[in-house]
Amino acid sequence: MPFAATVLTMFPEAFPGPLGVSLIGTAWREQGLWTLETVDIRGFSKDKRGFLDDTPAGGGPGQVMRADVIAAALDSVELRGRPLLYMSARGRPLTQDRVRNWAKGPGLIVLCGRFEGVDQRVLDARGFEEVAVGDAVLAGGEAAALVTVEACVRLVPGVLGQAQSLSEESFEDGLLEHPQYTRPRTFEGREIPEVLLSGHHADIAKWRRTQREITTRERRPDLWAAHLANQQAKGE
Repeated sequence: MPFAATVLTMFPEAFPGPLGVSLIGTAWREQGLWTLETVDIRGFSKDKRGFLDDTPAGGGPGQVMRADVIAAALDSVELRGRPLLYMSARGRPLTQDRVRNWAKGPGLIVLCGRFEGVDQRVLDARGFEEVAVGDAVLAGGEAAALVTVEACVRLVPGVLGQAQSLSEESFEDGLLEHPQYTRPRTFEGREIPEVLLSGHHADIAKWRRTQREITTRERRPDLWAAHLANQQAKGE
C-alpha cells in the first residue's frame, strides 16, 4: 500500500500546492508511491449557513472550531492505523526523527485548524497529537500540513533519486548540512573551497564534517549540545 496522506481542512484548494510539483508530484500522480486526499470540513456542518465554529466557552476573542463537526469529518475517513496529527503552535516540535518514523508507516491524517483553534474535546476523544512546525503562529494549519506531509513523503522509498543524499542531510545524524557549491568556479570574487576541487575524497569528507560541526555549533547550539551528549554516551 502506498503512503496515504489525508488532510482535513476548510480550504482543500490549498492542496496539493508544492506537493504536486517536481519529484514528489511525479511520485504521486505518475508513480503512485503515495496518495493525497483532502476532506472539506465545511461539508460536515449541520448549520444551514455552513458555519462550523462558535464563540469560545468562557468568553474571549475569535471563534473556535466545533468538536462535533471535526468528529464527523474525521469519522468519514478510513483510519487504517494512521497517526492523527493536529497542526498547532503549542504542539510538540516537528523533528526529523518523528518524520522518519511516520514515513515508515501507512500514512498520516492531518487536521488543519483555523480561527482560535479546535475544541479540545475532539482532540482528546479522537487521540490527535498536536504538532508544531516552528515557534511561530500561522493563520491556519494548511501551510504546516504541507510541510509535514512533504517531509514524510520525500522519505518514502523511490520518491527521491539518491538514497545517499538523504543520509547526508541536516538532522539525519544530529548535525546540520554542510555548505554546497557548483559551477562557476568563481562567483563575484568568491571561490569554491579548494579542497572540494582536489579530488581527495577523504579530505573532502573531513572538510564537510568540520563544516557541519561549525554550522551546527553556531546556528543550533541546542542540537550541538545534544550531539555532544550522544557522542559521550557512545564513548566517542
